[in-house]
Amino acid sequence: MSKQNKSIYLIPVMLCFFCMGFVDLVGIASNYVKEDLGLTDSVANIFPSLVFFWFLIFSVPTGMLMNKIGRKNTVLLSLVVTVVSLFIPLFGNSFAIMLIAFSLLGIGNALMQTSINPLAMLIIGDKNLASTLTFGQFVKAIASFLAPYLAMWGATQVIPSFGLDWRVLFLIYFVVGTLATLLLWFTPIQEEITGGKSSSFMDCLRLLGKPIVLLSFFAIMCHVGIDVGTNTTAPKLLMERVGMTLNEAAFATSLYFIFRTIGALTGSFFLRVMKTRIFFIFSVVLMAVSMAIMFGGQSKTMLYIAIALVGYGNSNIFSMAFSEALLSVPDKQNEVSGLMIMGLFGGTVFPLLMGFASDAVGQAGAVIVMAVGVAYLFTYIPRIKH
Repeated sequence: MSKQNKSIYLIPVMLCFFCMGFVDLVGIASNYVKEDLGLTDSVANIFPSLVFFWFLIFSVPTGMLMNKIGRKNTVLLSLVVTVVSLFIPLFGNSFAIMLIAFSLLGIGNALMQTSINPLAMLIIGDKNLASTLTFGQFVKAIASFLAPYLAMWGATQVIPSFGLDWRVLFLIYFVVGTLATLLLWFTPIQEEITGGKSSSFMDCLRLLGKPIVLLSFFAIMCHVGIDVGTNTTAPKLLMERVGMTLNEAAFATSLYFIFRTIGALTGSFFLRVMKTRIFFIFSVVLMAVSMAIMFGGQSKTMLYIAIALVGYGNSNIFSMAFSEALLSVPDKQNEVSGLMIMGLFGGTVFPLLMGFASDAVGQAGAVIVMAVGVAYLFTYIPRIKH
């Protein structure tokens, strides 16, 4: 495969990364559903928790499925499930409809996140893996920070959005997801499919016996827990402490993803010119400072600074931990990918704990839960070798 062909094949793959960012709409969507249905924090946080619950169930089996049907076909399957999940909310926003839609969104994203990174690696090889995956996260982040703007536009411009209010974002992402599916379908990507030689479920789980794989798994749990946690908590902080309305506070979610996008774009450069460990330390320190400001900050400016810092700091944690694990077991990359994506189950654990904590003591309780995740990331630093 020539370098020119590699570049061409990366275009549909990067569009798939964009579709992978659709999962982050759950943060702002859960806030709108909470307002529409009059839910408490702990009940509303069921939605992001439900999305990421499916990573626990489907990630490892998806790693095994890739051995049977190939990485490209697995990504195509994930796109189909994602497109269906985006179509369902166009018919209403009842509690049951949203549960079904978010469940399918989580299943599709579990399939996609497990298979898209190995597919990208198939095209670009081992060299500069972390920086390439980080660029993919940059593309993903574009979809993530657009979601709150689309929701706000739909909520305030009912006629242009065909009466869908904030749910117009589902319609727009449905169209993009359909285009991505067709583009990848018609893109020829050569790969070797091992057929019936796939590892068993227990073979995959045994890989957690390798310390770097297990610790990377926990690092990804913390990363996504902080990611989903900030996504849902940032607007609530502004509403609680500054008195903003939901439509005004929704900008906080976009601000987080704007800085995640900037962080992923600049991170793809920094990871080429400096050691991964140094950039990891820098990222985690930014997140620690952010947690301190979020806990005590009372002004809009301070809270915006905190949201920006955690957005930038958390933007490259996934890529660095994922690549560290993937490179540590080169002969079991599909299986390791499944295990690492299973770590996105942290998106279930953290919001549930944060919901109970915020109901008990306010949004400061939610910040404390995220701060525990940041503390763990400091302990992961000595394990980074590449």
